Amino acid sequence: MNITGAGGPAQRADDVLALQRAARKGGSQAVLGRLAERSRADVLLVGPSGVVLSSGRPPRHAVGEAVWRAIRCGVGELARRRARSMAIDVPGHTVFLYPLDAQGDPVAPVLAAVAPRPDTGGAAPLLADAASILGLCWRAEHTEGLRSRLEAAENRTREVVLHLLMNGHVVAARQVAGALGPRLPDTVRVCVVEGPPAARGEIAAHLRGSAPEAWIVPCPVYEAHLIVLAPAADGTPAAGGQPQEHLPDCLRTAPGPCWAGVSDAVPLADTVTGYAQAFHALAAARHRADRRASFTSSPDLPLLIGPAATAWAERFLAPLREHGARRPQDPGSAELLATAASWLHFSSRATEHLKIHRNTLAARLKHIARCLDTDLDRLADQSALALALRVLTTAHPAGTAPGPAPRGEAAVHRLDDLLAHPAVTRWARVQLRPLAAGDPSGELVRTLETWLDHDARVDAAAAALSLSVTAVRKRLVRAEAVLQRSLLRPPTARHDLWLARRALVLAAPTEP
Repeated sequence: MNITGAGGPAQRADDVLALQRAARKGGSQAVLGRLAERSRADVLLVGPSGVVLSSGRPPRHAVGEAVWRAIRCGVGELARRRARSMAIDVPGHTVFLYPLDAQGDPVAPVLAAVAPRPDTGGAAPLLADAASILGLCWRAEHTEGLRSRLEAAENRTREVVLHLLMNGHVVAARQVAGALGPRLPDTVRVCVVEGPPAARGEIAAHLRGSAPEAWIVPCPVYEAHLIVLAPAADGTPAAGGQPQEHLPDCLRTAPGPCWAGVSDAVPLADTVTGYAQAFHALAAARHRADRRASFTSSPDLPLLIGPAATAWAERFLAPLREHGARRPQDPGSAELLATAASWLHFSSRATEHLKIHRNTLAARLKHIARCLDTDLDRLADQSALALALRVLTTAHPAGTAPGPAPRGEAAVHRLDDLLAHPAVTRWARVQLRPLAAGDPSGELVRTLETWLDHDARVDAAAAALSLSVTAVRKRLVRAEAVLQRSLLRPPTARHDLWLARRALVLAAPTEP
């Protein structure tokens, strides 16, 4: 076989340089395209099983069954003999085969070329030169593919750990996290970082380098968010109310503009509470020049109410907690409780959090509503369910004084009896005081109250106020900045605000 090729050594050198340039610019696919153009042959990458992986361009020549049979047999013979190349003559064509890995890697593809006979274009030497270049391209692309799959698997595992923590399964979360590291701390500050979606990977890499002790998880719901669990050694803020952890500081050097909301120090079992706090702080950070905000602490409502809240929540959720699936494919009690918590946090985006279809979510919500005899389209019933779930998942620190005891058996039957307690009235005033102080005209207060009265539906509130939907949204965004709470993007403060407003309504007749 003539291996000098047409054009001589100078032409061969030019071809090699052109193939190398193609490899740098477009990888193996660009090399195949250049090779097909120069050799006038049909070039393919064929896997070890004979399956075509990619081709340079649409075939020029009619490739019959005899050619495909020669390619499949040749690929097998190359592997068996550990040969460096092979040429097979078939009627009207020559099939050239070159393995892309000289070390005999069993998963490496084979460069196959179908050239008409006689080989006037000098395909043989060109293919031999291209095989080594393609081998390097394939190895780089194969390694990058493995790295990408490994990174995706790690991110998915971290998401599983976060999902377990958000549902209170701390022991299981620690077991899964032990395979990755770092160790999950006992007390954390949750930080929600928002940046350009395209830069999320770079931001995550920057944070891992700057804060190796923190857990960084790409948010499964919002593609622009990273959720960070940073150790909080003592849980105390530094001067100015900012957390002592250095994580917000390292965001100043992160690639691209970033906004960050940071929670209070919370026990690991209360990660879901820390996430909600960080999300509300992020809403405040969007209105600040430094793009950073820490959650403004307020008393936790379940702890304020105490045993009375626990008794009420247990009674309220009993039908759901005692529910048994009738069929193996039906959701059980634990799945329904997790679905309810996810939906209350993420609304329709719970499908992304739980990885279920929207029809499955709708069916589960109907099931939950039937079990609890509630209407989940009503903000009042949503708020009751949200409070009940929070009560039963709130960690009571050792030494915490119990709340007020229920005043008789009837005290645990009705939500209004819990909200009428003086401690809850004080909590409600704290929640709504910033809005009243920062709204001299009262338009934000009226807009918020109307929005709550209409089940947090912007269109219904706009109709009631005789305003456009856009105007109501703008007012609610301004209210977010004043309250330092998220209102329009879940998880929102609408449930807490409804409970606070209801508590003030109940207290109004007795106030002087």
